[in-house]
Amino acid sequence: MSRRLTRRRPGRKRGSNGQFLLMLGLIGIVAQGLLAATLSWLSEHPWILALPVLAAVGAGLVLVLLQREATRREQARLRGLRYLVEHLDGLHYTQFEYAVRDLMRRDGYQDAQQVGGSGDNGADVKATDPFGRRWVIQCKHRRAGWSGKAVGTPDLQRLNGTGRQIHDGDVIVMLTNGRFSKRAPEFAKSQRLELVDRQLLARWAAGPTPLWELLRAVPPPRKPTALP
Repeated sequence: MSRRLTRRRPGRKRGSNGQFLLMLGLIGIVAQGLLAATLSWLSEHPWILALPVLAAVGAGLVLVLLQREATRREQARLRGLRYLVEHLDGLHYTQFEYAVRDLMRRDGYQDAQQVGGSGDNGADVKATDPFGRRWVIQCKHRRAGWSGKAVGTPDLQRLNGTGRQIHDGDVIVMLTNGRFSKRAPEFAKSQRLELVDRQLLARWAAGPTPLWELLRAVPPPRKPTALP
């Protein structure tokens, strides 16, 4: 009895394989039929193929409109940008640099950028004004404001050594929410450096007057060029 049962097992296996192949064949026939029906329907309705293209174009237009709206909002924000110097006192020094960058953009320095950090070679903010002059600004933030440590000639000497030679600046500015030492203005004048102390910063940050109109002297305009 055991031998007869053993001989029947291969037959059952062949039967299972046959059923499986038959099922695959039926699935293939159904798939071919569906594909043929789909191609036939598409040939009668070719416009349906344009829907993905139209969807992509629509998504692109929506993205462009959103970007334009974001730009419009940012321009409106910058036009109305005002800072009290007391607010600037409470910022982290990096936020202070970004605030100076935004004030530059408000005044029309469209390419103003914050570049301060490790290896900045004395520049925290760089920008090109509407007259093509390249500005290099070093920011000295003092938590204590006017009562903080004065910015002295050693700081100015470092800026003077990089502002024009490395950054190719036309207007080299040392800016602080504090004060300068007694000797700093004389050194700055001799080296054609511009100083922005707490009082001048307060005037600039709180009003619409651009910085080039508040400084004592800036170079004449030159052909506009973008910062590298």
